[in-house]
Amino acid sequence: MSIQDTIFHIVGGIAIFLFGIKYLSDGLQKTAGDNIRHWLATYTFHPLLGVLVGILITILFQSSTGAIILIIGLMNANILSLRQAISVLIGANIGTTVTIFMVGIDIENYALPIITVGVILLLFVHYKRLQYIGQVVFGFGALFLGLSITRNGLQFLSLSHYTNEFMLNLSDIPLFGIIMGIVLTLLFTSSNAAIGVLQTIANEGLVQLDGAILILLGSNIGSAVIACIAVIGATIKAKRVVFLHVIYYVCGTTIFLLLQQPIYSIIEWLGKVLQIKMQLATAHGIFQLITGIIFIIFTPLLLKLANSVIQTQHTTAEVIFGAQYLDKRLLATPSVALGQAQYEVIRMGTIARETLLHASHYFFEQDSRSANLALKKETLVNELDHQITDYMVRIHQHGLTAQESEKATGLLHIVNDIERIGDHADNVVELADYCIRNRLQFSKEALEQLHTMFDAAEWIISRVIYALEQNDRSAAADVLGREADLDRMELEFRTGHFKRLHDNRCRGNAGAIFLDVLSNLERIGDHSKNIAEYVLK
Repeated sequence: MSIQDTIFHIVGGIAIFLFGIKYLSDGLQKTAGDNIRHWLATYTFHPLLGVLVGILITILFQSSTGAIILIIGLMNANILSLRQAISVLIGANIGTTVTIFMVGIDIENYALPIITVGVILLLFVHYKRLQYIGQVVFGFGALFLGLSITRNGLQFLSLSHYTNEFMLNLSDIPLFGIIMGIVLTLLFTSSNAAIGVLQTIANEGLVQLDGAILILLGSNIGSAVIACIAVIGATIKAKRVVFLHVIYYVCGTTIFLLLQQPIYSIIEWLGKVLQIKMQLATAHGIFQLITGIIFIIFTPLLLKLANSVIQTQHTTAEVIFGAQYLDKRLLATPSVALGQAQYEVIRMGTIARETLLHASHYFFEQDSRSANLALKKETLVNELDHQITDYMVRIHQHGLTAQESEKATGLLHIVNDIERIGDHADNVVELADYCIRNRLQFSKEALEQLHTMFDAAEWIISRVIYALEQNDRSAAADVLGREADLDRMELEFRTGHFKRLHDNRCRGNAGAIFLDVLSNLERIGDHSKNIAEYVLK
């Protein structure tokens, strides 16, 4: 084999291996769907369950790095507490052993039949769930095919005197081996991928067990480096979990090096019946198990450490601008990102409701602080409109199932309706400004009717946001009934206004404002109705 063929086999094989991991991960995530976010929100309150969820998520992502980035995103959005995140973090790190042991199994000769099964499910089966399973099977086969091709290229390198000299000296310079592992992980952006390639290299005799273990330790530290990069711009809570992630691997590496003699003895004993790539998987499993147990025992102490090292920054702002749940780190998991977008839509709806409340208070009480708050929150509603829409477009670019795509389209319509509700509340503020500047007075009857309309509109928007948040069809049906009442009210009060105008009990300018307020409140009801109809679909 020529040098060119060797390079092509190694580079091409690694590329197919990485593609297999990615395709396998995508298929697993599509199969799981929105369950990922549900598991994290529901089963992480107990530490042991949190560990199990972390293991499962790493299996789905085929990468602890991807799982950690997901945890960072959910902490950024206040979905997970630090205590919950620690247990998921431990599980995510332990979960990497599944992939490493999987690579350690010698089934490369069956890669092509496995790929064939995957292609059949992908191309000739029209049931979506089976197609996703086909994607998983295809990715699984591609993973081993890539390793097989890489191994063929490495066989030539193993004959090189210089290569053997370089790799055999790794154990003489421990720091160099660790740095090499960090570089490999940064190159592949996944410690699983780096260790998988390392197993193949070791299996060809290019590196001895002690040198390979040093690279393995460096690969683990490399995943912490990636997490540090990912946490830039994140919240204080997210930075705390990454701090603990770094502590996890630094402590684990230190303990492993201190106990290297007994650990090496166990692994060498296993070497009598296991190939070196399975010995590496065992070493990785021992590392994660020991470190995980220590972290579970000292969780309360670690929480205090993280809170003291990275302290909370307090804010006194009345209105916090910007999205709270949208995190670009979550886009790699479209189903989770879509769930976060829904949280942000609900928050946007809540802010629009508050805008209407402030506008109402300003209209009746002429309180300038309420006017300022209403205008600030309406500005925030507009800002969220743009941010959510842009985020949804980016989610679509990462791929959604048909069901998720339908949900995304519905959320975009809701965002538009909420933005219009904010606009109508802003119109009320402008109408109140006009009344104050021109010292307009309303009749007692007109004021009572306006109070009734405001109360009805506020009830409708509160109820529809609740219906959306809880997916409560009964609440959505209540909104439809109440909105019909609002329409009748608006017509009745409009007719009453014309009668008062005819009887000279109302002045023209005040009457025009009265009608405009009625119209804006009625339109708020219409947009709330649109949201309720989405919930009822």
